[in-house]
Amino acid sequence: MPGIQPNPNCKIMGVVNVTPDSFSDGGQFLDPHNAIEHALRLLEAGADMVDVGGESTRPGASAVSVEEELQRVIPVIEGIVQAAPDALISVDTSKAEVMQVAVEAGAGFINDVNALQATGALQVAVEADVPVCLMHKKGTPETMQNNPQYKDVLHEVQSFLQDRADNCLAAGIKPEHIYLDPGIGFGKSLQHNLILLKGLREIRALGFPLLLGVSRKAFIGAILDQPEADKRVSGSVAAATWGWFNGADILRVHDVAETRQALKVLTAINQAQA
Repeated sequence: MPGIQPNPNCKIMGVVNVTPDSFSDGGQFLDPHNAIEHALRLLEAGADMVDVGGESTRPGASAVSVEEELQRVIPVIEGIVQAAPDALISVDTSKAEVMQVAVEAGAGFINDVNALQATGALQVAVEADVPVCLMHKKGTPETMQNNPQYKDVLHEVQSFLQDRADNCLAAGIKPEHIYLDPGIGFGKSLQHNLILLKGLREIRALGFPLLLGVSRKAFIGAILDQPEADKRVSGSVAAATWGWFNGADILRVHDVAETRQALKVLTAINQAQA
């Protein structure tokens, strides 16, 4: 891809869904022991960090209580810390109470699909003093895929993310702790997702690190005519490597080994000299 240089410091974030209803692996890791073992396998496969979430945000998903989410994620975070003390753990949550307890348990990154807009979330993030990811989404998981509309999806997503980043800076979060996520699949049509992926460098130009989550998502299924999420691995790797070529700093993936292999091969090709 002439004229485009990949991000040499891009990290891989492995997905650990401690839920019964996540779109790809719901129910597989609801048992804490299974989730901990899965996280350790992802780290062994080459993940730089793992993202532990206890509430599905797939289209159509229902909300869970603070208590239920805590019961799902905290034992897993504690188990990972015990087994791999140096592992970087992200908590995937929008609830201030879960953020706080998770950081106390050992999480060192907050990944929030609601961009710290929930009551108390911004203050918890300030006090936790760990990196945070602010994601764009339109609507709620229950409704977000009901014919989403934009006049200019790239500009609207950029504006939202810039506004949330400004709010975080004003509250006292360090600039280097703010990551942005365009929210692929969260209140977007297939065409919206493709426009955002094509415009990743414009989002990265806002000046903050970029987290990209495209793994096994429905837009890949639509392109491939593949309804089964776990059969979208090759398409997911292709989309992830597009992100790598276009400035992504973190790739959130289910298939860590496959993504790591692809990046290793592409890095070798990119670094070759005649």
